[in-house]
Amino acid sequence: MKNYIGCKMVQAAPAIRKGGKLYGHGDPIPRSMEPCEDGYKIIYPDGYESWSPKDVFEKAYMQVQDNPNLPSGVSIGPDMVESFIKETHVTTLGGKNTVVRAVLVNGFEIIESSACVDPKNYSEEIGADICMGKIKDKIWMLLGFLLQTAVSGVEGTHIK
Repeated sequence: MKNYIGCKMVQAAPAIRKGGKLYGHGDPIPRSMEPCEDGYKIIYPDGYESWSPKDVFEKAYMQVQDNPNLPSGVSIGPDMVESFIKETHVTTLGGKNTVVRAVLVNGFEIIESSACVDPKNYSEEIGADICMGKIKDKIWMLLGFLLQTAVSGVEGTHIK
């Protein structure tokens, strides 16, 4: 067998599975000795419904922002970009160069640099701000690519 990766858009809501039945937020859950499992009710674009355990779902899916002004109805927003950065590391090199390494929540790393002409004008804070702007632009592009694939598939059906 060969390995595959995938990306698709689904609708989902937190749910509990108990005794093989799904219960959504606010649904009365019968008392019994059967264990409750936290997870998500999932609805695929073709209408197929399933359930996923919470940890499995949250490892595979990221919530996008609703945007009724777009044909797809969803978009990437600044909060998503910010929350995708797990940690940053700032370094000064040569007295006039700033290097920022951003580690993203999925383990991917982006490195950017900035420099000034005269070391007397150097500010690590300004250099880091410039680098972070570049890093956020790249994250925005990468998340946009991911969303485009989820909406249109790898075959590239176009949104009109």
